[in-house]
Amino acid sequence: MTGYARAQGRDAQVTWVWEAKSVNGRGLELRIRLPAGHDALEPYAREAAARLLKRGNVHLTLTVDRIAEAPAVRVNTPLLEQILAVCQDWQARFPGVAPARWDGLLAVKGVIEPMAAEEVDAEAVRLGREAAMKATLEEALGQLAAMRAAEGARLASVLSGQLDEIAALAGRAGRSAALRPEAVRDRLKAQVAAVLEAAPALPEERIAQEVALIAVKGDVREELDRLDAHVAAARDLLAGGGTVGRKLDFLSQEFNREANTLCSKSADVDLTRIGLDLKAVIDQFREQIQNIE
Repeated sequence: MTGYARAQGRDAQVTWVWEAKSVNGRGLELRIRLPAGHDALEPYAREAAARLLKRGNVHLTLTVDRIAEAPAVRVNTPLLEQILAVCQDWQARFPGVAPARWDGLLAVKGVIEPMAAEEVDAEAVRLGREAAMKATLEEALGQLAAMRAAEGARLASVLSGQLDEIAALAGRAGRSAALRPEAVRDRLKAQVAAVLEAAPALPEERIAQEVALIAVKGDVREELDRLDAHVAAARDLLAGGGTVGRKLDFLSQEFNREANTLCSKSADVDLTRIGLDLKAVIDQFREQIQNIE
């Protein structure tokens, strides 16, 4: 979700620059800095940013500089028409004379004359400038969105590799010696024997309940199945594209929950090590998710 973009524009009186920067964030948080007199642009800037971006701390800054003001002018049309009529008459009377050029006609004194300040439509100028500034903002936001998309494409391969590692560790856990039927049976026998030794007078019904409870607490196959399902779901999200950061963030929490349960249920050193390796990769995965929109 990190990126930077810059776009600039100008009219006859001012130049302006939009800067757009973004860093990671759980949701979309906008900070907009506008110079005095341009507050009317803020609602549009918020709408435009929310349309293109869904997550991140985004800073939008507009800088406006005034150009040395040149006087507004207009063409004295009646005078220019009189001069053109004279030129056409002379051209007809003297065919060898070269026709008049526009730069020469406009240079005749009085053809171009200054416009009185009250004749300039200030509201039209303001609306035109505002529309141009909005277009420049769209350009900057488009550049920022493209930069963020490029970053996301690069991160997709990193996340895919981490998902492969999670799947491989879950597979190793499933093939662990501690989960082989004979190992599970021996461990269950030892635990039941310990229960009977501690309370030899327990009724059969209570013993059956304790055996079932011990079996459930030591069975990690459900956690491994859920890990596989979460890996498949995360891969589908990455392949589908779009705004998937929050969904992947939720899946990373589910990954962590299953890894924690695996470690807490484990009664085997190797299985516990696999669980700790899982937690390390999941933490890396979750950290990278914060960069994804």
